[in-house]
Amino acid sequence: MDLLTANDRAGKYPASWYAATAPLHAPLPPAQGELRADLCVVGGGYTGLSAALTAAEAGLDVVLLEAQRLGFGASGRNGGQVGPGQRIGQDAIEARHGAAVAHALWDQGLEAMALVMQRIERHGVEADFAPGVIHADHRARFVAESHAYAARLARDYGYDRLRPLDRAGIRALVGSEDYHGGVLDEGSGHLHPLKYALGLAGAAQAAGVRAFEGSRVTRIRRGAVAVVETEGAKVRADHVILAANGYLGGLEPEVAARVMPINNFILATEPLGEARARAIVAQNHAVADSRFVINYFRLTPDHRLLFGGGESYGYRFPADIAAKARRPMLKVFPQLADVAVTHAWGGTLAITMSRLPHLARLAPNILSAGGYSGHGVALATHAGRVLAEAVAGQAGRFDVFAGLPHMRFPGGPRLRTPLLVLAMLWHSLRDRL
Repeated sequence: MDLLTANDRAGKYPASWYAATAPLHAPLPPAQGELRADLCVVGGGYTGLSAALTAAEAGLDVVLLEAQRLGFGASGRNGGQVGPGQRIGQDAIEARHGAAVAHALWDQGLEAMALVMQRIERHGVEADFAPGVIHADHRARFVAESHAYAARLARDYGYDRLRPLDRAGIRALVGSEDYHGGVLDEGSGHLHPLKYALGLAGAAQAAGVRAFEGSRVTRIRRGAVAVVETEGAKVRADHVILAANGYLGGLEPEVAARVMPINNFILATEPLGEARARAIVAQNHAVADSRFVINYFRLTPDHRLLFGGGESYGYRFPADIAAKARRPMLKVFPQLADVAVTHAWGGTLAITMSRLPHLARLAPNILSAGGYSGHGVALATHAGRVLAEAVAGQAGRFDVFAGLPHMRFPGGPRLRTPLLVLAMLWHSLRDRL
C-alpha cells in the first residue's frame, strides 16, 4: 500500500489544529523537465529543510523535492516538544556504545536544541515557543529512578536544568491522579511544529533553495552525478540527501530495512476556558509520561488541550482517530469526559531498532537520515545541518551517528509489522503493571 496516499489527500494538509492555525502558503509548482543542482534534497520536513537551508547558506545550488506539501509529514503534525538527548537515556547509550560515544551524542543533542532556537531567532519564525517540559511518572516506583537520573545528568553531563518533582510537586503542575512524580526540564520547551516547519521553508527559499511540491521521487540513479527522477522531472545533482523519514517507502531498501514507519495520533479539544485549562496544566509546560507508548500533551494559546496517545503499526490510520486518542486522554484526565474534540489527526514517524537516529552514507554522494523515534523536532533539524556539513566535506558530526550500528528489523517487509505489534503488546501489558 502507498503510504503517501493511504491516509491523506494528495496535496492537502491534514485537518489538524496546526493546519488550522498556521500561515499556509499557496502550493508550489511541481518540478518539471531537466534540472541541475549541486545538491538535491528529497523530503520537505525538518531534516530536508534544515539541510537545504544550511547548504544554500554555504553557497550551494539546492533543489528540494517534496511529494506533498512542505511540512506535510511528521514535521507538521507532531507534539512539538523540543528537548536534549536522544529517544533513549544516557545510561542505555553508555552501556551499548561506551561513555565517549554517549557524551558525543549528548553534546549533539544539546546542539540540536540550540539550533532550533537559533533558527527561530535568526529567521524570525513565529513558532509559539514556550519553555518547560515535564517528564511524568505513571508508576510510583519510577520516581526515584527519574530523580537519580536527573542527578546523574547534572553530575556527569553538566546538565543542571532538571528539577525533581514529588507527588505534591507534580500535582501542583498537572491536574491528574495518574502521576506520582517526575522531573521538570526547564531547559526544554515546546512549539507549534507546522509554523516552525513553514518558517524553515521560508528561510530556505530566501537563501535561494528551489523548492518544489507535488514532486514525488520515483527513482534515484547513482553515479558521479546522481539523477533523481519524479514523474515530471529529472534532477542531475552532484550530491543527494534523502530526508523522507517515515515516508521513504521502498525508495532505498537498505534504509527501509532499518527505519520503520509507525503512526501516532493527536487530538485537540474545544477551548476549555483559562481556569479549566490551568487546572489541567498549570504553567503552560508540555508533558510526556513514562509509558512505553507515551502520552504527551500541552495547552494551546486559546486554552485547548492537545493530547497525543496511541500508536498503530500498519499503514492505515484507524477509522476514528478521535476515539483512538481520546481513550488515553480520559485515563489521564477523566474530568474531561464532557469535553468535545474539534480536531483529530494522525501522522507517520519512523523508529529504529535501537531508537537512535539512522544516518548513513548510501553511496559516496548520497546521504540519508531518519528514524528519530519520536524525538525529531530538535534531532531532525540538527541532522539536516549535519548532512549538509558532510556534503561540504565536514563529516565529523555525521560520523558520530553514522558509526552507530543499526540492526535490520526482523522478518523483512512482510513480517516486521506483525512482530512489532507483538512486541508493543508486551510493552503495553508492562505499562499496566
